[in-house]
Amino acid sequence: MLTALWLGLGLLLSVQAQADETRVGDWTVHYSALPSTFLTPEVARANRIERSRYNGILNIAVLDKNGAPQQVNLTGQGKTLIGTIRKLEFQTIREGDAIYYIAEYPYRNEDNVLFTIDIQGPGRGGELTFRHTFYTD
Repeated sequence: MLTALWLGLGLLLSVQAQADETRVGDWTVHYSALPSTFLTPEVARANRIERSRYNGILNIAVLDKNGAPQQVNLTGQGKTLIGTIRKLEFQTIREGDAIYYIAEYPYRNEDNVLFTIDIQGPGRGGELTFRHTFYTD
């Protein structure tokens, strides 16, 4: 079922979601933000994700310089333009050698959110910051 989540996210990222990558130290960090309604009900249920027009998903993967997935600890928050701050709670998804992290984020139509995520791994760390605007269906 996790394969369905990963494939579903990958296929949907090209539609309305922000999908990008950046460098944080010597890591390559892939990240995306999308409405949870992009997931099928079965995939959302299997991964305990609330599927709602007011619920977004952050998806993050951290790779080393050789492209190997990294086990890291993520903490962070989202802050709207009017100053509302929401803490992010990440769950780790493992499938084969792949490791990625999912967090839900409740929003309202046209919420422009600045995400600040602290990434900590063995002996190193860094910060990922990006902005995303969510729209209701």
